[in-house]
Amino acid sequence: MKVRNSLKSLRGRHRNNKIVRRKGRVFIINKTNPRFKARQG
Repeated sequence: MKVRNSLKSLRGRHRNNKIVRRKGRVFIINKTNPRFKARQG
């Protein structure tokens, strides 16, 4: 999982990327290609 300052740019890299908020943190999850997983902060 990558930790980034801004996830908006990462979201467009794959069409299955979704932005999710969990416990005050922002995540990108991708079920078909898990290498795009990222967390903000």
